[in-house]
Amino acid sequence: MLNSEDKPKVFTKEQAMVKAESYCAYQERSQQEMRDKLYDWGLHQADVEQIISSLIENNFLNEERFALAYTLGKFRMKAWGKYKIKQGLKFKRVPDKMISKSLAKIDEDDYREKLEVELKELRDSELWQAGKTVRSLRPENQTAPASKDLQANPEALQTAEK
Repeated sequence: MLNSEDKPKVFTKEQAMVKAESYCAYQERSQQEMRDKLYDWGLHQADVEQIISSLIENNFLNEERFALAYTLGKFRMKAWGKYKIKQGLKFKRVPDKMISKSLAKIDEDDYREKLEVELKELRDSELWQAGKTVRSLRPENQTAPASKDLQANPEALQTAEK
């Protein structure tokens, strides 16, 4: 059974506008994040779209600024790669053009450096080392003793004796 505390609070359009401005001022948001939040607050489509338009006009909401902040934040703080960042932005329904523009802002030297650090950690991992050992034990990776090669190929034996 639902308590009164469990029910989501429904806001008027004016209340939602004030809350939305605070929500966007706290952290960069995508339009879709804001739209979802407004629907959670019990607003209808017409009101949601009016509030979104107002937030854009008053520069509380800027998709390009959001994409850049998201990209650089995930790259620098979480060490995400470009593919994972791109997927995250697509999930937030950021347009492809803005995704490409924001990914281009990642410095290639910094990206390569982080990638090399990640690869070194991977190569040094216990799992990688175990896999390396297993691969070396496969029959196709074993070198046959020289005597077997020479017995199988008499011409090689003659060449080896010279």
